[in-house]
Amino acid sequence: MKIAIVGAGIIGVTTAWELVSDGHEVTVFERRGAAAEEASFANAGVVAPGYVTPWAGPGMRGKVLRSLLSSHGAIKLRWPLGSRDLGWLSRWQKACKLETYLANRARMQRLAFYSRNRLHEVTEARELSYERSDGYMVLLRSKRDKKLVQPGLDVLRAAGSVFKEIDADEARLIEPALNPDTPLVGAIHLPEDEVANCRQFALLLKWEAESFGAQFHFNCDIAPLSRAAPTSLSLASGSDPVRYDAVVVCAGLASAALLRPLGLRIPMAPVYGHSVSAPIREPLNAPRSAVMDERYKVAISRLGQRVRVAGSAEIGGSLDTMNPAAVQTLYKVLHDWFPGAATLQSGIQQWKGARPMLPDGPPVLGASGIPGVWLNLGHGSSGWALSCGSARVLGDLIGGREPGIDLEGLGVERLSL
Repeated sequence: MKIAIVGAGIIGVTTAWELVSDGHEVTVFERRGAAAEEASFANAGVVAPGYVTPWAGPGMRGKVLRSLLSSHGAIKLRWPLGSRDLGWLSRWQKACKLETYLANRARMQRLAFYSRNRLHEVTEARELSYERSDGYMVLLRSKRDKKLVQPGLDVLRAAGSVFKEIDADEARLIEPALNPDTPLVGAIHLPEDEVANCRQFALLLKWEAESFGAQFHFNCDIAPLSRAAPTSLSLASGSDPVRYDAVVVCAGLASAALLRPLGLRIPMAPVYGHSVSAPIREPLNAPRSAVMDERYKVAISRLGQRVRVAGSAEIGGSLDTMNPAAVQTLYKVLHDWFPGAATLQSGIQQWKGARPMLPDGPPVLGASGIPGVWLNLGHGSSGWALSCGSARVLGDLIGGREPGIDLEGLGVERLSL
């Protein structure tokens, strides 16, 4: 089949790889100048399937309100809040019911474990070498943190995650550079989870896809799809339409506008996150892999010769405006746990990204209901963790094969609920 993919983030690139390796003729269009330049660019890089859960869950509304009152709160509402944000918040609140949360959590974790396996298969088969480390640890500063994390451990058990509750001494053996002056009562260690450079993987896989014949076209802003010819693409600036046998929309937040003329309403909104990446000053003072501060919901990752600190979640505001308080929290958490690990005078990269998130959590994956138009979008903050599995599922569906996982609740019909 002659297939066009709109979007070359981690979702679009993995989709391109799976389709071209299945023997399809694949062309990818991306509005940016290179692959993985938006939400995939500088995320935390953590692949921890047991921690892939919906935002919408029981008690989340209270957590959001409490976070708003804290200077270092993990979740913030920013002005201006547009109609899209308000509509998203309304649908998010409705999805916080226990039964809805449990169903969506199971869907996301099923896909996340499948995706981690596919990530390893692709990495080994193509002998990809990129920045990665094994193991992930959740740090608990106090007895209260330890108590609050217990429901999360039930989630990990239900998901089949391999983990161990450890005390502070064991945590410091795994990560010897942890600051002894920062209170630590214990940690949750997940030895089978990992941290890896999402953008680096995307660029390597793009080259692999190109070696199989896939074509990538950058600086191409695609016009909204036409109801009269939904599998024909043209540039937003104007061009003759080119017809394909199928079109896969993987364009993140831009997907909603692309699909609107087809009558598809995608209730997706940006949830902004921040990161700071800095060169390692002294390797012995840096993390070996990745840790997450449970209280502040901030991850600290070792990516080759750099440390990346990532966190925060903002609804509203704009992508162009960095939030100084969010960045300050990242520096605070880095200093609390790994003082002296990074060179903070030069070579620092501060980044803000927009996660394309659906209100109830899981992505939309599969047929759109419009002949020839397929969807792989709305992965939110879990795009890296879900990417390889989502792409393989879509490849199977387009090829008329039975996917390797149950797709209940991941189709476009969910959006009408």
